[in-house]
Amino acid sequence: MASEAAVAGENAHQSAQPARLKTTVHGKSAALQIAASLLWVPQAALIAVTIGDVANGDASTGSAWAAFGVLAIGVLRAVLDSLGSRMAFRAGRSVASRLRQQAVAALAERSPLDIERPEAGKAASVIAEQAEMIVPYVARFEVAKLRAVVVPIVLFAVVLWLSWAAAIVLLFAAPLIPVFMALIGWRAQEASEAQLAKTGDMNAFLLDRLRGITTIRSLGAVDATAKRLRANAEDLRTRTMTVLRIAFLSSAVLELFAALGVAMVAVYIGFYLLGQLNFGTWGVHLGLSGGLFILLLAPAFFEPLRELSAVWHDRAAGRAAIDELNRLSTSGRTIPGSITHSKAAVADLTSAPAIRIDKLSFRYGDSDGLVFDRFELSIAPGEHVALLGPSGTGKSTLLALIAGLARPAAGTILIDGQGLTDNTAANLRSGMAWIGQRPHIFAGTLASNVALGRKIDRAHIADALKFAKLGALAVARGAHAIGENGVGLSGGEALRLAIARIAARPNAGIILADEPTAHLDAETANDIADSLIALGRGKTMIIATHDLTLARRMDRIVRLGNRPLERAA
Repeated sequence: MASEAAVAGENAHQSAQPARLKTTVHGKSAALQIAASLLWVPQAALIAVTIGDVANGDASTGSAWAAFGVLAIGVLRAVLDSLGSRMAFRAGRSVASRLRQQAVAALAERSPLDIERPEAGKAASVIAEQAEMIVPYVARFEVAKLRAVVVPIVLFAVVLWLSWAAAIVLLFAAPLIPVFMALIGWRAQEASEAQLAKTGDMNAFLLDRLRGITTIRSLGAVDATAKRLRANAEDLRTRTMTVLRIAFLSSAVLELFAALGVAMVAVYIGFYLLGQLNFGTWGVHLGLSGGLFILLLAPAFFEPLRELSAVWHDRAAGRAAIDELNRLSTSGRTIPGSITHSKAAVADLTSAPAIRIDKLSFRYGDSDGLVFDRFELSIAPGEHVALLGPSGTGKSTLLALIAGLARPAAGTILIDGQGLTDNTAANLRSGMAWIGQRPHIFAGTLASNVALGRKIDRAHIADALKFAKLGALAVARGAHAIGENGVGLSGGEALRLAIARIAARPNAGIILADEPTAHLDAETANDIADSLIALGRGKTMIIATHDLTLARRMDRIVRLGNRPLERAA
């Protein structure tokens, strides 16, 4: 766990910041696609000259060569555009992956005691779903933005060289498009951000209710939860339709102005060729070829702007997704030693280390009151201690502090005489084992859930399962997988599986158990207690519990909440 957090932490500091996104796409991919667009100039020139020659009755073998040239340039345009699109997509995928890694690394470093830590459902939604919106934003919008700047300027210069009147028409029509797109774009980004936030909230709500479905059923709140979910879904649908409506509106506005611009150029060229207008050129008659050349360039002048409008929604959604990932990447209360693990010296723990807590103070937030105020506790090597007290007195928090999952506001924690600091926390944690009241069970076999990727031979895994009284279940299930979150297992079997994980790792000198018998019937709770006591022989064990029966089986009871310490009977 510590080594993975350290690698993730280093990746977070080495990752590129969002402000450097532009350097990813301002390279070869944009240059190739811009070159593909500008190749339309010689292609249109060949077409216009050939049609002019044919109209003048001067058709010759040159027309065949012109047709071949148009075909060759068309193939080259397609190749350049395809290569540029592929490179842009890879750049977009790289940016999305880098921002994902940055967010995951930041979340991995966040302490579970951080009250500002994002909800799991919302974080999963942002990383898995919303981050995908960055790819079209980088791959399409950023490139389209460059094309909308470069290509119209080049085409405007070409048209201006032939006819200043046609160039003026383009000059007046073009600025209206980005102005209206900007006005619509502000609203589009606001709507996209609201939609993404609502999506994350809905995912967080759904995950929370799925986790507590048993409690919801027992309280008869299924209908109320369903109504709340239906209302959230309807709100999300409304916000999504708002985003789509704005996207269609921006496209319609651009198409209108582009069509008007092309039509005005066509009207001018038509009247000029008919002899009704005798101005707009630099003293040289355009002729059919020149007029047709300008008409062919006019739609191409607006094409990059039309493409920019088509991907304008990608801009709003992509920037909103980047903002959400940046919020996840915001540093908060971190786990000590999550980054320095690779540089820390290996801790040399005894089989049952002593624990000394000296003048410990801790608060969840800067404005919150102290959970512990100069708290002191000494635990002898191999001693079994129960933390007893009502909810909110800090039992689970004290276990997390001993495990080095958060930094205290003041005071020191000594494990086998070594201070729990950034330089030692990761390695000291490697000598600890944790059991929670709801251990996470991964989809897979019982054996894979015991090994958890560690190199443990089958014999040791089988012995661990037998120790946890899961041997018969392992034989019955064999290679059959269990579901995510322990689907197919009872609460007691899930806790036994957690015990088997520790039994397969005999080098853990400290066992920390948080409410291991909560929500269990008396018989199952007694069996779990027997297994824990057997597992803790020769080890230092601390159990946070409300179960007085379990607490009395420990060597000592520490009552939290300003009550005196009590020696177990």
